[in-house]
Amino acid sequence: MRSITVHQLKAALDGAEIDAANLVDVREPYEYADGHVPGARLVPLAAVPGLIGELTTERPLYLVCQSGSRSGMAAEYLAQFDIDAVNVEGGTGDWVAAGYPVER
Repeated sequence: MRSITVHQLKAALDGAEIDAANLVDVREPYEYADGHVPGARLVPLAAVPGLIGELTTERPLYLVCQSGSRSGMAAEYLAQFDIDAVNVEGGTGDWVAAGYPVER
């Protein structure tokens, strides 16, 4: 499983390498509402299996949660379907701690 840090994610977002089409937050709706990486699309972890066809992209799919645990599980699961899924280590917690902006 590939992983990146929140700093690498921020640089990729700033460089337009990542957008809403390939950035997915796998937390629960109440967590997402509390604050998420700008542009991230909400797909709770439990909903990931039902959306395999919709999540398949031409580019890598970046997955974020609160700490990197759930997004890591999602990345491992999606890899079984030949989806190039990348886990964001440290998740939204590290994103906020770094002082990066959040959407609410």
